[in-house]
Order: sequence, then structure tokens, then C-alpha cells
Amino acid sequence: MEDLRLHDAVVFLAAAGLVIPFAKRLKISPVLGFMLIGLAVGPYGLARFAEQYIWLRHLLITDVSGVRALAELGVVFLLFMIGLEVSIERLWRMRYLVFGLGSTQIIVTGIIIGGIAWAFGNSVEASVILGSCLALSSTAIVVQLLIEHSRFGSTVGHGSFAVLLAQDLAVVPILFVVSTFGAHVSDSLIWPISLAFGEAFIAVLIILVIGRLLIRPLFRFVGIADSPELFMAVTLLTIIATAVATYTVGLSAALGAFLAGLLLAETEFRHEIEINIEPFKGLLLGLFFMSVAMGINLSEILAEPVWIFLSVIGLFVIKSLVTTGLARMYGFSWAQATEMGLLLGQGGEFAFVVVGMALSLDILPESTAQFMLIVVGVTMFLTPLIARLAHSVGAKIEARAQSTCAQEEIIPHLANHVIIVGYGRTGQLLAALCEQQKIEHIALDLDATRVAELRAQGAPVYLGDASRIAMLQKMGLSHAA
Repeated sequence: MEDLRLHDAVVFLAAAGLVIPFAKRLKISPVLGFMLIGLAVGPYGLARFAEQYIWLRHLLITDVSGVRALAELGVVFLLFMIGLEVSIERLWRMRYLVFGLGSTQIIVTGIIIGGIAWAFGNSVEASVILGSCLALSSTAIVVQLLIEHSRFGSTVGHGSFAVLLAQDLAVVPILFVVSTFGAHVSDSLIWPISLAFGEAFIAVLIILVIGRLLIRPLFRFVGIADSPELFMAVTLLTIIATAVATYTVGLSAALGAFLAGLLLAETEFRHEIEINIEPFKGLLLGLFFMSVAMGINLSEILAEPVWIFLSVIGLFVIKSLVTTGLARMYGFSWAQATEMGLLLGQGGEFAFVVVGMALSLDILPESTAQFMLIVVGVTMFLTPLIARLAHSVGAKIEARAQSTCAQEEIIPHLANHVIIVGYGRTGQLLAALCEQQKIEHIALDLDATRVAELRAQGAPVYLGDASRIAMLQKMGLSHAA
């Protein structure tokens, strides 16, 4: 067994050595490159010819379950690195999008997909499970693509991450509902689900409180020791410990790692930690993408090509339309909302967990479970290509909007008004002074969360980029003060 795992490690490292330089040369996403390699070396790729050509066995990964277990650490390290970049203050500002846009997306998408599943003859329980798990998108793939394309810090990146964070939090009640269906409990689910939410909230709160009390003194002590090995060991311990803590209470391990990153983001050790962890994250995340592609059974796709094709297209269309519509309601432009919708149109890694659990509890028929996992795997495989399309479509919509509406003003009734660029503390202070002096004013800001919150309070602020002359013209620049 040890020899087999060592062989798998050699195959993976060789694949990484090929994928990364070739992806850069061909200008394709490394995510797609890793998935193509995973498709080839997995049990449904070249393995089908291994009996005829024995030498092929040396190119295959033999222990797929072991690879998947290790690959999950890639997602854990990715979320940890994101936590290092996102401060608690910034996360607090995102709460409107996380619990508003994110929660609404899960509920609306789940109802639509669940209704379709029920219409195709699935039981109510199976339909609820399919709707819930297919409403979730792939945090690992979407976030990695946003980072690769330098879009994570953009408005689209903020909105997409807020939805993904809400989906990670939703895993707890979804798994609880699955276990309840498996136990054939017929009582109302409102109280048990509320209890699950409460336990999850308390667990997160405890981790944040204890972490803020212990982490900084711990890392200062390690820093005094001046031992790179000890520093690395304590960093890994912090990541794994918080991941295990959240996993124990039913949350995702990746969410725990994200919390650890948030806590360490406030310390002076942030950049040193980031440099140390980056290689682990990159390699393990590549292994995760390979493991996803290993589960795509090409023979099953060829056996039911029409239904697989329609299901993949249907999932992308439903999720993209729902997310786009909701994003517009929450203040995003058509270009931003469309890009978000396409980015979040795939199924996610948690679908494998939820469907696998439902299958083990005899809630889902094996044929249905296998079919849906193939659909999810294919949508994840296509996401790097869809991401390029999403950015291109968003750019075209934005360009068209600017060309057709350049002279159309948002507030044509204003004259001699002040245009405030940026609506942070300084911008809000300037707005307050304008209010006192009874000067009409309007503001632009790039932070979608801030804009949504302040507009709800009645502030005259809009989402937009003041560096674009077309946007300033729409704000009435020609007759501003």
C-alpha cells in the first residue's frame, strides 16, 4: 500500500511539473490543465487500457480515495490564504451580501432545481436534497479562477465570494436535513435546523474569541524562538486545528481554515505565513482539481449523452439566471451580475459529500446519484472555460451600456450638485457637510456591499467607477457645481 501511494505521489508531481509550464505557455488556466491530467490518469481514463498495455499502469493514480482525502487539504489551504487577505472589518461589511444575496440565491435556486427533480419523478426527500446541494457552487474553482485572473479584489470578486461564503455556511443545515430524512423523522424541521444554525454560530464565535486571545501571543513566542521549522509547524497546527474544530460541529473544514486566516490577518506575521503556505496551497489545490476530474466517467457520458448535455446546460442556465437576477436586485450592474451568474453556474464539491451521504442512507437511488455526480463533475470541468466567457460577456455588456447610455443621466433633475467620489469615512463626512449646508449631492463607490447598505438607509450613493467619463456624465457632470 505504501508503495502504491508513493507511486501516486510520483505521478502527481510529474503531472504538476507538466501542467504548470504548459498552461502558462498555452495561456490556459492551470485548473483546466490539472483537470485534463486527472481525467487521463484516473480510473475512467487510460486505466481502461491498462490490461492491454501494462506499461500504462505506471502513469495511473491507483488509490483515488486516498488522493481525494489529501486533495481536500488543498481547499483548506486556499480558504486559509483567502482569510489572510480578508480582514474581519471587511468581512463585517460584507454581511449584507453574505446573508442577503447568498442566502436568497441558495433558497431560490434550491426551490427551482428541487421542483424540477420532483417533476421528473423523484421523491420529495430526494428532490429537496438535489435542490439544496446543486444550489451550491465550487468555492475552490471559482476563487482560484478569480485569483488567477486578478479579479478577486474586484466588485465581481467580492460578490461571488460573499455568495460562496454563504453556501459554505449552508452545508450544516443541508447535511442535517439529509440525516433527518435518513432517520425518517416526520416532525417539523424548523427547530432542528434552527438548533444546527445556533450550534454553528456558537462554534464560530468561540473559535474567533479564543483565537484572538491565543494566536498573537503564541506566534510572538514562536517568533522569539527564531526557528523556521517551529514557525511552520505552529502555522500548520493553527490551520488544521481550526479546520478540525469546525468539521467536528458539522461545518466545512475549509470554513475553519478561513477563520484561522482571518485571525492571523490582523497580526504582524501575516506576510511570512503567506509565503510559507503558498507552495502547499498550490500543489494540494492542483491535486484537488485532478481528483474532481478522476470522478468523471466518460463511458457514462457516452451512454446518455443527450441527458448529460441537457442537465449540464440546464444547471448552468438556472443558476446563472437566478444569480444574475438577484445580483441586479442587490445593486450590481448588468455586466457584473452577468459575470457573477456565469461564474457561479457550476455544481460544487459539497455535492459529492451530500449526494454520497444521501446514497448511503438509501434516500437517493444509485443511478440518480451517479448521474448527478457526473453532471456536477462536468460542470466543474467546464468552469475555467465559462470563466473566460463570463469576463468577455461582462466586458461587452459594460461597453455597450457605456456607448448607448453615455449621455443618459441617473439624476437629470439635479443641477449645481456635488459629485462625491468614494463613500468611505471621508466621503460620508463630506456628504454630511453637504446635508448641513443643504447642498444637493450624489456619490459613487466601488464597494458593492457598502453601496447596498447605505442605499438601504437612503443615502444617494451608486455603484460605479469614477475614472470613467461615461459614468461621471451619467451623474450629471455637465451641470455639476
